[in-house]
Amino acid sequence: MESAAARPRPVLTADAVLPEDAGRAALVARVHDPEAGGPCVAAVRGERVVDLTAVAPTVSDLLERDDAAEVVREADGGRAWRLDDLLGAPPGQRDVPHLLAPVDLQVVKAAGVTFARSLLERVIEERTGGDPAQAARVRERVVRLVGGRLDGIRPGSPEAAKVKELLLAEGLWSQYLEVGIGPDPEVFTKAPVLSAVGTGADIGVLRASVWNNPEPEAVLVVDSRGRVRGATLGNDVTLRDVEGRSALLLSRAKDNNASCAIGPFVRLFDDDFGIDAVRGLDIDLRVEGPDGYVLRGSSSLREISRDVLDLVSATYGAHHQYPDGFALFTGTLFAPTEDRRAPGEGFTHEYGDTVHISSPRLGALVNTVVPSEEAPPWTSGVGALMRSLARRGLL
Repeated sequence: MESAAARPRPVLTADAVLPEDAGRAALVARVHDPEAGGPCVAAVRGERVVDLTAVAPTVSDLLERDDAAEVVREADGGRAWRLDDLLGAPPGQRDVPHLLAPVDLQVVKAAGVTFARSLLERVIEERTGGDPAQAARVRERVVRLVGGRLDGIRPGSPEAAKVKELLLAEGLWSQYLEVGIGPDPEVFTKAPVLSAVGTGADIGVLRASVWNNPEPEAVLVVDSRGRVRGATLGNDVTLRDVEGRSALLLSRAKDNNASCAIGPFVRLFDDDFGIDAVRGLDIDLRVEGPDGYVLRGSSSLREISRDVLDLVSATYGAHHQYPDGFALFTGTLFAPTEDRRAPGEGFTHEYGDTVHISSPRLGALVNTVVPSEEAPPWTSGVGALMRSLARRGLL
């Protein structure tokens, strides 16, 4: 199999990644700038990306400000880059300015099983023990016996409790049904602080995995007081064969090198874009294989089973605080079942796939699939960020 470096890469442009109404949006980016010696907080103003690090040394600091959107639109900045130049940088080449994930000190959290369709797919993974060859047969049975009973069910309601009793009696209850329709959502830590990759970067799946999917999601960006300050897109890459063997392998399935992508930018809340706009988001997915294969799908936040603010409340509160804020993946409706490698085995990635996740008001997150073992190693953590900011006199 060819190396990651040899595979063709998508050519990205500003027009391809900006929201359709970018002229009205307050957009936050992060840029790796070798001249500055580290990451810079930046504002996207048209096709220019303006350094705001002297105003707010981290995105976390910026989002603590009540005037964050005004700062992004109007504050005097330092140097500027052409967005097209940042998008054209080769993945992993640290001597060239390029875009990073637009969050930094925020903890990266994720809510799982928040849509009925993905809920059923998690049950199928569990029933197959992670074996994709059994997926079609098990899917037919699970959908026939379980699917209709979940229609319109509100998690944690008396109706949900009755469904649980029925499924328990038939031996069909699952830990995924528990978090899907029970009182408490699944919220887990998706990735370590500063490990997420941005648009244009490689995204990784383990070589050992034979059944894996992209998970296109809306990501809420929340400050230290639990206020949602903006939103972006994310790919919560999952190894279905690994998690299907045991839910206790969730970390192995979810947290690997380059296995979390966020971007392209954080769109801050303002009078034109707020939580109701997030509730109405449609997210499109396109996977293009190096062999000409194309997969399309979509996910609509209108079909989520728990309100996004309920997911925030389950993450932050008297029970748990986040001094630097957090980024929260809200789950996905999308669960591809189309066969790719063999009949009955459903979809899985091939190395070289381009994953294009987009939403009109958030732009496009684009990544190329490689083995996690070949993705650029994660070498810049919290210590490196603090040393970089200290050298620049920003702390």
